[in-house]
Amino acid sequence: MQNITQQSIASSELIINPDGSVFHLHVKPGQLASKIILVGDPGRVPLVASHFDSVECDVSSREFRTMTGTFRGQRLSVVSTGIGCDNIDIVVNELDALVNIDFDTRRVRPVLQQLELVRIGTCGGLQSYTPEGTFVASAVSIGFDGLLNFYGRREEVCDMAFEQAFLQHMQWKGAQCIAHPYVVHADAELLQRIARTDMVRGVTVACGGFYGPQGRSLRLPLADPEANAKIEAFEYEGLHVTNFEMESSALAGLARLLGHKALTCCMVIANRVAGKANPNYKNSIDTLIQTVLERFC
Repeated sequence: MQNITQQSIASSELIINPDGSVFHLHVKPGQLASKIILVGDPGRVPLVASHFDSVECDVSSREFRTMTGTFRGQRLSVVSTGIGCDNIDIVVNELDALVNIDFDTRRVRPVLQQLELVRIGTCGGLQSYTPEGTFVASAVSIGFDGLLNFYGRREEVCDMAFEQAFLQHMQWKGAQCIAHPYVVHADAELLQRIARTDMVRGVTVACGGFYGPQGRSLRLPLADPEANAKIEAFEYEGLHVTNFEMESSALAGLARLLGHKALTCCMVIANRVAGKANPNYKNSIDTLIQTVLERFC
């Protein structure tokens, strides 16, 4: 990583609120644990925190809510990101800034503090073996969002052979491939610790939207009506795409670039092959939350 510890970061690049908190999250240095659960819905933050032994802070700003406390004696934070890779860009960069930038001097700290980030969310299944209720740990993420393409060194953390195989399979041309897909692996140790043998270790496509980017057509036609069928049929070294969601690629990619560990675990709430969905999934996602908490800590 480029040595930038001696450079002072301009206030326009790292915005610090008058109370000393980071711009979007409104969290202050010291309020964040090194182990962090990420959820999309701010309403899911207190559900995760309901399992904590104690809570030391509860901070809300827009769709971002952060609660820090202890779980079985270990300090833990849960942070809501909202929906999409653009929000992951905000959250991961600001979480990193809270622990790796001195807010007084605006300089990068000389010693990296590594964070462990686990996202708990929902997804759509793309194979017959990922029906509703399946827990999927994203071993590999394919980003349709284009986010990581804006960062230098992204080739160093991506699986370029996998990426080229996927592009060749999809045969996208021109406007169909505006956001060049990228492929990132989850942290291997975190994957082994949490997925164990009872979660599907999946290849996850992270999309830049819920409708068209995931092949849903309501009143607008799709640029590539066969995209989902091609995605379902894709195979690389025995791996198939298991599910759609909207955040895993940015989380895995940014974490690798910044020197952190990250993993996404989702519960399937709709199977696109079977055409079935469970809109009452909120009644059962607490099982996934408890499973991840027990294995994370």
